Amino acid sequence: MLEESSGVSRRNVLRTAGGSLAAMSVTGLAAAKPDDTVEVNVGFKSDKGRQKALDAASDVVREFDSIDVVTIQAPKKAVSGLDNNPNIRYVEENGQMHALAETLPWGVDRVDADVATANGETGYGGDVAIIDTGIDSDHPDLQDYLGAGHAEVSCNSWYGECYYDWDDDNGHGTHCAGIAAANNNSQGVVGVGPDLTLHAVKVLDYNGSGSYSDIAAGVEWVANQGYDVGSMSLGGSSGSSTLYDAIQYAYDSGVTLVAAAGNSGPCTDCVGYPAAYSEVMAVSSTDEYDNLSDFSSTGPEVEIAAPGTDIYSTYPDETYDTLSGTSMACPHVSGAAGILRAQGYAHGDARARLKNTAEYIGLGDNESGSGLLDVAAAVGLDSSDDT
Repeated sequence: MLEESSGVSRRNVLRTAGGSLAAMSVTGLAAAKPDDTVEVNVGFKSDKGRQKALDAASDVVREFDSIDVVTIQAPKKAVSGLDNNPNIRYVEENGQMHALAETLPWGVDRVDADVATANGETGYGGDVAIIDTGIDSDHPDLQDYLGAGHAEVSCNSWYGECYYDWDDDNGHGTHCAGIAAANNNSQGVVGVGPDLTLHAVKVLDYNGSGSYSDIAAGVEWVANQGYDVGSMSLGGSSGSSTLYDAIQYAYDSGVTLVAAAGNSGPCTDCVGYPAAYSEVMAVSSTDEYDNLSDFSSTGPEVEIAAPGTDIYSTYPDETYDTLSGTSMACPHVSGAAGILRAQGYAHGDARARLKNTAEYIGLGDNESGSGLLDVAAAVGLDSSDDT
């Protein structure tokens, strides 16, 4: 079922075609001198604003198809002029977000996803996009249900086996994919929705980092494919207007968006972005004793909790590994959302169903939201329905 996307990011085309980007030193916006080149995302109000941004650019990194944003490189003094133009909505540095995994994950049994599987609720027909570092295309626990993939950041053959641009050269995305939907094939591990179709959307590089623009373009692509769920085990402490534009577009397009709350704990009111956006379902992490994981971010944006400490899942090169983080909690919920979408729930109804059937485990609202994910309850079963 593998399909290779033919798209190559505009950034990589520019790097290989002209060579000018590869040789250019790009400076952070705050530290840059007036003549230094900076990379920014420009949100515009009109064609006039778009043209102003393009005229200021020394290189155009990306033009989005469905949101009013361009990513450019330009001298800081030219960018400062754009910021005061009435046809421009915003100018922001094209910063980065990072894969959220901290230590070294068990949770399918605890959330009764195995009960759902035993009763035939496996997610068949649902589509879950893993917006991350890619997915290992030849992993035996994943390859049978891999659908179309897409790369905004190409796989680096120095760090992984790159059969496709969207292959995983880091491991994080493959691990998350296995939690959501590893095959029920009598080997390795089984995921929350073992018959879901997974889509690798590679927006993070071999270091687990990706720019706001790359991530936004990946979210936009997911929306344009009409996929059911976008799973984002990534984040940062600051929001991005460009990413928010893409999040809002995907939400309005009917995508159920799920994201890791962040690994800033112990803390209060510290949920990162994009999880903090109201269009996104923020997921905190618990351990096997139903305690809040000590690394888990908390805050009023948290809607649900899921297992995230010491989770065993798929890893590149046909292997498995144990990782911890809200990154691991997020795909438990994404897989459950995929099952509900496959059942016919609309994106908002699936989100509400997951919250309304969550199990109370004694944690505060800012720690676990509605409670711990309960996949069996979400699909109309209980833990005793094990056959």
